[in-house]
Amino acid sequence: MPDTPARSFVPLSIAVLTVSDTRGPEDDRSGDTLAERLTAAGHALAARAIVPDEVSAIRETVEGWTRDPGVDVVITTGGTGFTGRDVTPEALEPLFEKRMDGFSAVFHRISYDKIGTSTLQSRATAGVANATYVFVLPGSPGACRDAWDGILASQLDYRHRPCNFVEIMPRLDEHLRRGASVTV
Repeated sequence: MPDTPARSFVPLSIAVLTVSDTRGPEDDRSGDTLAERLTAAGHALAARAIVPDEVSAIRETVEGWTRDPGVDVVITTGGTGFTGRDVTPEALEPLFEKRMDGFSAVFHRISYDKIGTSTLQSRATAGVANATYVFVLPGSPGACRDAWDGILASQLDYRHRPCNFVEIMPRLDEHLRRGASVTV
């Protein structure tokens, strides 16, 4: 790789949503894991909340954050399994202007090395909504660690080469700025 100038770290504002019928602030280990890791990396915790496993509550919270210019990234934890109450992907995928299929593939690859075929029980997903990255993670601290350490820490760091999510953030809303004449 040719000599390239060093880049400076760009701190992002990241919101964390825990989706759970049973967790509260005192025992939200997955939300704690994400908040600790993102702040240790130099990012700001823009917002944090816990909502029940209900499509409307999940969607309303995340959509509000994606419309807030003070939030760059949203990370959710919980509700990605197969039980009747697991509805986070159903709540959020309709908001995605662009799906990030590679996120799920890489997450499952990392997870497989840790928990084997049990990774199939997660419907982790990601996409872009209102020019904001949204990552939908399982509700275990281990899964949150794996996603942050194995994917998000580097992709949310402007210094990461050869490319990262931060450097394309200013262009995420190009389709909105071009107007309705562009069809997908």
